[in-house]
Amino acid sequence: MFGIVADDLPKTLAFYRRLGLDIPPEADQAPHVEVTLPGGLRLAWDPAETVRSFDSQWQPPAGGSHRFALAFEYDGPAAVDAAYDDLVSAGYEGHLPPWNAPWGQRYATVKDPDGNAVDLFSAL
Repeated sequence: MFGIVADDLPKTLAFYRRLGLDIPPEADQAPHVEVTLPGGLRLAWDPAETVRSFDSQWQPPAGGSHRFALAFEYDGPAAVDAAYDDLVSAGYEGHLPPWNAPWGQRYATVKDPDGNAVDLFSAL
């Protein structure tokens, strides 16, 4: 399981819903949220206040760079471009606009509401 700490849980979950994850609306008010991805891997979110309830010294990473990235695969280069455009036009931060990577993929990076890098990719 991968866990993400969210400053604004409803805003963060809205971002991941736009990426296609099936997260029920009532999760916006939960102290912990999990979804099971294909293959059984789980992705979870905890509001910062939940984390601070058991770790009073927790602080978010500083400096603006991400420590890890999630990656979502799409069915083609046009789908990567469309997903990037959709997220940026919805107000999310575009970090690297779509480009053709030398390793043979169409690639782009957006940041979720908490500053985590989310890569969008497909085979060229």
